Amino acid sequence: MSLRVRAAQEGDEAAFGELFRAVQPGLLRYLGVLVGAEAEDVASETWLQIARDLASFQGDYDGFRGWVATIGRNRALDLLRSRRRRPVSSVPVEDLLGDRPAADDTEGAALAGIGTTAALALIAALPRDQAEAVLLRVVMDLDAETAARVLGKRSGAVRMASHRGLRKLAKRLAAPLRGPGTSTEPDVSKSPEKKSAPGVTPAKAPALKGMR
Repeated sequence: MSLRVRAAQEGDEAAFGELFRAVQPGLLRYLGVLVGAEAEDVASETWLQIARDLASFQGDYDGFRGWVATIGRNRALDLLRSRRRRPVSSVPVEDLLGDRPAADDTEGAALAGIGTTAALALIAALPRDQAEAVLLRVVMDLDAETAARVLGKRSGAVRMASHRGLRKLAKRLAAPLRGPGTSTEPDVSKSPEKKSAPGVTPAKAPALKGMR
């Protein structure tokens, strides 16, 4: 696809069309989370700027996708600032994630549990830096370095924000599975203290370990 980028810069309309078809679905999903129903309008403005400035772009296909995400994000934030509102989403989570296979990493493990529209509410409830890191890594399928350039941060900070956000999502998605009254831990505040038999060491509850 990097060859298509160079061809498009030289005026090849067919190559530009291929780039559009490859990047547009992910861009619309990302913008759908930021601006909801106005995603298509923002995407159109994004591609107009891309067509105008394409000749000045320097980089390969991965860099091009990051550049598109940066332009789209700036356009979306301009719209949100002008209307003084927070990002909203009317996009079903199935459309947001599409058919992207889960990667064999932290992101893939957490996303394996996301399959309902409730996931969008969970993502929206994350701190802004974590939500954007998750969206760029998953929706736009950008690597940490490219996502960092979009957000103007260090790649390590984006990795950490993505990891923390996905960790919170995993915990929140797992929480409903344990309904009230189903805890296996004894309520020591209400239960009478029991004495162990002579010579017997009281059993201790296993410690919870954090996700890596």
